[in-house]
Amino acid sequence: MPRQSVTLTEKNDEWLKLQVDSAGDYANKSELINDLVRRARRAEYINQKFDRAEKSDFVYQSPQEMLSEFKHSVNDGD
Repeated sequence: MPRQSVTLTEKNDEWLKLQVDSAGDYANKSELINDLVRRARRAEYINQKFDRAEKSDFVYQSPQEMLSEFKHSVNDGD
């Protein structure tokens, strides 16, 4: 896995620490950041699908089918 170094504002760093310490869902800030990136990717993918569907004036997939396709593509990419 690639290692990255990022600079955060003080407020963002405090927020990340609070999420890790209080929620207990993440062992460290890296896990939380990876989850936030996955969620952003999911939102971006869904928005792109909706944009393409709106431009085509016809949608062949239900929202559930789109979400299932997205989940499959994300799981294959990780």
